[in-house]
Amino acid sequence: MELTDPALEDIELELFVRALRQRHGYDFGLYAPASLRRRVRQLVQTHGTGTISALTGRLLHEPEFVFDVIEGLSVPVSDMFRDPPVFRALREQVLPLLASWPRINIWQAGCASGQEVYSLAILLEEEGLYERCQIYATDFNPAALRRAREGIYPARAAQAWSRNYLAAGGCHSLADYYSARYEFIKLDQRLRRNVSFANHNLVTDKVFCEAQLVLCRNVLIYFANPLQDRVLALFSDSLVRGGVLCLGLRESLEFAPSAADFTAVEADLRIYRRNVFCSPDGKA
Repeated sequence: MELTDPALEDIELELFVRALRQRHGYDFGLYAPASLRRRVRQLVQTHGTGTISALTGRLLHEPEFVFDVIEGLSVPVSDMFRDPPVFRALREQVLPLLASWPRINIWQAGCASGQEVYSLAILLEEEGLYERCQIYATDFNPAALRRAREGIYPARAAQAWSRNYLAAGGCHSLADYYSARYEFIKLDQRLRRNVSFANHNLVTDKVFCEAQLVLCRNVLIYFANPLQDRVLALFSDSLVRGGVLCLGLRESLEFAPSAADFTAVEADLRIYRRNVFCSPDGKA
């Protein structure tokens, strides 16, 4: 039987995903197919393997190669105060809600390189809540977590991030929170004092903590619908009643089974609050 190139690539991609799961424990079987295919093709090009099959061979026989693959498959791209209206809404509407709890746990799932973690820490500091907070920042990409812990970023981004900070209601100058040297800026390490960075895989791991606020922005868009539903249920289980969920602007609860557990705080900004009272099925 003669197969077309796309059909052959489908088989290669299936074997690649299987090798990644069985050899290394990373399950990409429920990632959005088009996005996964694009990133695997990019890995083939970056590492010059020529085919996905050759890439799979390296994955099977070179244990350390998995870290390059995970780096290529994840999307550790972020900005400080990305989508400023979201951070303004967090400052003006969500933090006053959180202030009613004596201790505040925040889970930033899929934190990538940490820019939004530091943005959140600045927000909490300026609103006088940071000493009562613990931020758990997780990602499954070890390289991204290392960069997040360091808090060092290219200086060329600082000007745009400063504009974002002011648009998000910043009270000072963003430059008050970093030092610049050569072509990089380094975030004030005091911002890290209530942050714990940890490895957590949304695909395979369970509830990470009980939280008053869960942020997971621009991660679900890379998942197929069944995996999105599973992860949203994980967030629902992680939130205390009355807790707040913040998703990316291209993500939504609209068609998810767990939507009944939430009420929109700002639907356009993808900010939702877990219902205080039980839903008819008794889950919430």
